[in-house]
Amino acid sequence: MTKYSVTQSPVTQLLADVKSDKIAIPELQRPFVWDSVKVRDLMDSLYKGYPVGYLITWQSVGAKLKGGQIAAHQQILIDGQQRITALRAAVAGLKVINKRYKTVRIMISFNPITEEFATRTPVIERSPQWISDISEYFNSDSQFTFARKYLERNPDVNQTTFENSLARLGSIRNAQIGIISLDDGLDIETISEIFIRINSKGVPLSSADFAMSKIATYGDRGRNLRKLIDYFCQLAVAPHAYSDIEENDHEFADTPYLKAISWLKNEAVDIYDPEYGDIIRVAGLVGFSRGKASSIVSELSGRDPDTRKVDEERIPVAYDKLESALLQIVNNYHFDNFLMLVKSAGFITQGMINSKNALNFAYALYLRLREDKSISEGERKRIVKRWFVMSMLTGRHSGSFESTWEQDIRRIGELGVANYVKQVEEAELSDAFWAVALPAALETTSTTSPFFQTFLAAQVNNKARGFLSKGITVAAMHQQSGDIHHIVPKDYLQKNGYPDRGDYNQVANFVLAETSINISISNKSPSTYMAEVDTQIKSGVLTLGEITDAVDLARNLVENAVPVKLSTVDASSYKEFLVERRKLMAATIRDYYQAL
Repeated sequence: MTKYSVTQSPVTQLLADVKSDKIAIPELQRPFVWDSVKVRDLMDSLYKGYPVGYLITWQSVGAKLKGGQIAAHQQILIDGQQRITALRAAVAGLKVINKRYKTVRIMISFNPITEEFATRTPVIERSPQWISDISEYFNSDSQFTFARKYLERNPDVNQTTFENSLARLGSIRNAQIGIISLDDGLDIETISEIFIRINSKGVPLSSADFAMSKIATYGDRGRNLRKLIDYFCQLAVAPHAYSDIEENDHEFADTPYLKAISWLKNEAVDIYDPEYGDIIRVAGLVGFSRGKASSIVSELSGRDPDTRKVDEERIPVAYDKLESALLQIVNNYHFDNFLMLVKSAGFITQGMINSKNALNFAYALYLRLREDKSISEGERKRIVKRWFVMSMLTGRHSGSFESTWEQDIRRIGELGVANYVKQVEEAELSDAFWAVALPAALETTSTTSPFFQTFLAAQVNNKARGFLSKGITVAAMHQQSGDIHHIVPKDYLQKNGYPDRGDYNQVANFVLAETSINISISNKSPSTYMAEVDTQIKSGVLTLGEITDAVDLARNLVENAVPVKLSTVDASSYKEFLVERRKLMAATIRDYYQAL
């Protein structure tokens, strides 16, 4: 099978194909990221006859064109959007959308005497020797009149030099740009491989990028669904952008979609800030029970997953499913309630969650279970929390997660969610996992480890107090960035046979503690500073923290999974201390999980 064809197209024809929608550029409604210097350099390269790289398009079956008709073979541009947008700005004189979603002009100037291109400035605009905006030349009714007026302003220039330069400038319209057209039958994996081999920078083509491009080809509806995804993700991290979108993107503002995400302008919670790839994955699971972005592309192309044949009648149905899924995802009530579930499991800050895909799948599961009326709200919450924590502990949705996602969704449908969760737990979270695998996983120096962060979540969930604190909780400290300190001080260990970071910075040697307590501990061994705490309990005179009761001290050590024999620990018993604490941390996580 022929995988692609290569053609050459002059700039004017290329721009005409874009204008007529023969070549669709989904990115045109997104902020233009090139600066004017790059636009200038592109014009300079075309002027000098330098190659400017190939554009890559994909033949999309079933794209909706202007007027409502369906294209048999519309070309979707999947690489080269910035170059096309730059040409539209510099040659056609069209406006671009800036980062504030305002339409602005990028004007490129040309000096026909020095043959120099530049971004237009007030100085250049006042200089008669410069053509301050080359699009005025390309779009003039009479280039002869344009040239005559220039010479009238510059009677001393060499006319031959000027005419030769102007002719070369005009030749940009006929400059040939290569187009690699990929066949519509290719799957995303093959297209991505071709993309990587062609792209000199080796930048991979994301399947989510590909899906976003496909979504945008379905006329106004597709374009605005794509914007719904884009804007939701942007507002999740930058709520202030709402006014820019509302004021400058009137097309989107006139749809119900803007109202659907308007709540984000007042949102301050940042535990889950999905990117568009995350939304695509969640939408695939919610709307199509599919984990791969390529599956969404196939659905939106009208391709039957069994026969692989295209049926145009399937296309509007697929967009209905996509829209329904997206509106569930961006719904304020759904989103906030899901985040409350995550926080109620002890994961109260974004830094505690190092697996975005664990969140993605849990959110999709939450939305799907909302549609299952046979499950009570309490059971739904319990299942979602347990699944999320299980995913964090096992890395279930890391790596090549997409096939696992589809398998999980399929098996949930076959067995019922409660039965399937129980089956997964029995396989993944056996006694051996809790007793052997988890303590071994806690043998790490990484405080971002999902195992250590899950331990902290367990402490938050259990309302544990900071190490040797009477009232300050782990949750309170963690929400203020946390104050992680060594149980056996680093300086003490370095001076007593443990100079390596890998020894003293084990997470089993870490606790959240108040800074004042850490200062009081200084570089003392546990046997020394715990003797001070013992004296404090007996005398009632505060010297290290505020605990003055032996029972309360024992409770605090349990809350922090610290061995009760901490007062006997010194450099000689440090290794044994780490082993014992890992077991206690694992036991804390196990008790927490089973209580969810």
